Amino acid sequence: MERERSIPISTEAFERFRDVLELTVAQTYPEVPSGLHQGVTALMLDRIITACAVPRNGRILDVGCGQGPALDLLRDRGYRAVGITINAEDLRVCRDHGHEVYAMDQSFLEFPNGEFDLVWARHCVEHSVMPFITLLGFHRVLKDGAFLYLEVPSPDTACHHERNCNHYSTLTKSAWLALLDRCGFRVMWENDFVFQPEAGEDTYFMFVCRRDAARGV
Repeated sequence: MERERSIPISTEAFERFRDVLELTVAQTYPEVPSGLHQGVTALMLDRIITACAVPRNGRILDVGCGQGPALDLLRDRGYRAVGITINAEDLRVCRDHGHEVYAMDQSFLEFPNGEFDLVWARHCVEHSVMPFITLLGFHRVLKDGAFLYLEVPSPDTACHHERNCNHYSTLTKSAWLALLDRCGFRVMWENDFVFQPEAGEDTYFMFVCRRDAARGV
């Protein structure tokens, strides 16, 4: 029996929601690789793949892949990875480099259930207007017991990431931990990456999470 729909949503409401999503696409910008981000990506990617024992024939999803720094590293290490982005220039660059990359919103993943052994989500979920839905989607496409790496900027540092034009969800650490738990993830390890750019001290939150099959939606 089909589940009764208890929340009526009009066609006009869907149209307004689509307008919001189109606005987020318009506010993206090409993610040209930088020395800092490439260095952190290389360091953490090797640690996560080793700690999570990602199999060589496993599937890895790079969410918000930018112009492919993680995809390059994964290919060099012999892993099968697919990326998603909603920025047209980043999509073009990745495909020119031979990567399997799709134009896809991180909150509406078009992959089967249980497709991936690792979701790599570095500096992308702060760009989501609805991180609860985004994280539930990550949970859905991961295999039972598979892993999520989430890295997001801290609010209220000298860099003021919350003021970035397309940072819609720059949350506190406690808020991220609560969302991860609510979405069916067990945080196995978390850390603060603190560094000193020109603007002043900045912090990234890092979380290694395991998909808990007994939880989530």
